[in-house]
Amino acid sequence: MSAVELGSVADRVNTTSGPDQISRRLEVLPASGYVWRLVILLSLGGCFEIYDLFFTGYIAPGLARSGLMTTTTQAFFGFSGIGAFVAATFAGLFIGTFCLGFLADRYGRKAVFTWSLLFYSAASVIMACQTTPGGLLLWRFIAGIGIGIEVITIDAYITELVPSWMRGRAFAINQAVMLSAVPIVAALSWWLVPLTPYGIDGWRWVVLIGAAASMIIWVLRLYVPESPLWLARHGRVAQAETIMRTLEAASGTAASRPAPTATMAPARAPVETGYADLFRPPYASLVVLFMIFNLCQAFGVYGFSNWVPALLVEKGINVTKSLQYSFIIAFAYPLAPLLAATFADRFERKWIICGAAVAISVFGLAFSQLTEPVLLILSGVLVTGANMTLSYAYHAYQTEVFPTAIRARAAGLVYSMSRLSATFSGFIVAFMLREAGVSGVFGLITAAMVVVIIAIGVWGPEVRGKPLDA
Repeated sequence: MSAVELGSVADRVNTTSGPDQISRRLEVLPASGYVWRLVILLSLGGCFEIYDLFFTGYIAPGLARSGLMTTTTQAFFGFSGIGAFVAATFAGLFIGTFCLGFLADRYGRKAVFTWSLLFYSAASVIMACQTTPGGLLLWRFIAGIGIGIEVITIDAYITELVPSWMRGRAFAINQAVMLSAVPIVAALSWWLVPLTPYGIDGWRWVVLIGAAASMIIWVLRLYVPESPLWLARHGRVAQAETIMRTLEAASGTAASRPAPTATMAPARAPVETGYADLFRPPYASLVVLFMIFNLCQAFGVYGFSNWVPALLVEKGINVTKSLQYSFIIAFAYPLAPLLAATFADRFERKWIICGAAVAISVFGLAFSQLTEPVLLILSGVLVTGANMTLSYAYHAYQTEVFPTAIRARAAGLVYSMSRLSATFSGFIVAFMLREAGVSGVFGLITAAMVVVIIAIGVWGPEVRGKPLDA
């Protein structure tokens, strides 16, 4: 083949496989079994992250029972209490999202997806072997770093594999699959935490089971391609073209959607963007908005989910019963996003977030006042459902508003604020629980939700139907 012919081939590849063209081709992809299979495979990897994150609350009674931790402490920053264990988890998450979110932008979504999961699974195994509060908190912090990296990577990954017209449903299904780990960890905790099988504390078994199961990631990674948009932005157009052809071929005879009409920003060669650049135009307003949002939303999501057993115990329910009630409430975690998938792409993301925040406030205040078991469980299910609706919506929202070149870094920066907030929320919730009871905790959550509604309702951008980088 002559040099002229080689050049014409290269031109054709660049014409169809540049970043802008890849984004347009992704946008017109019809739904296919292959695309949904990729979403589910990535979500299965995320199951272990959710398992690891949510056992924080479910093993809390076991930590107290074993004498390693206490439910509350006299000092606000007491490092022998459950609040410190929650804080160590989210301090690690903060470091992972704030300081290391750039890894997925630099090294690719697939590699970071794989290695971050293995990193935090190994740290969890070591944590399960600790016999002192200091060792427990240290390794919980280290595991949290890996979880933080994984969260951001999965969000960016899915955002770049599905078109905007189905992205809301994709994230709802993603959350439903990932959150199926919650009833599993709740059931294991209900069964094992009160026991000491083979002379080993039940909470240690809960941690070790999750870490052992995560080895399935070595199988999952074989079936998940790199993000074609990330490859194109980094000049690897031939690989991006191969993956795009696979995605398009998998669509079969499904009808193609109309081409998007939104204008696309011209593609530029990838440049190193520092965190300081994110606080300059054109990103500054979005970054500040989502930082404020994440500081507040964490009180609603984690102020409840990480404290359900402890809140129930505070209402006079014994440890075994509280874990049983928590197990029933946990079924709302995967079911709520499945229900949300029916309307996820019919409404603007911002209004779904605001509606969920209202529901968290209303049902949360009901939970704080009720004592009848059936009504208590029902209100807990409704709070959880509203929390998970909020969760799927903002996971999609805060990744799709940023361009591909900085998506993981920017999303990591703003999401890290929820980790910072959750770090201190452990101490704040413990303090409010001691001083004002369950009602005080939900008064705090309601105030945070009011800020979410105002911030997103007034200043949140509209994203429905817009292609990435539009």
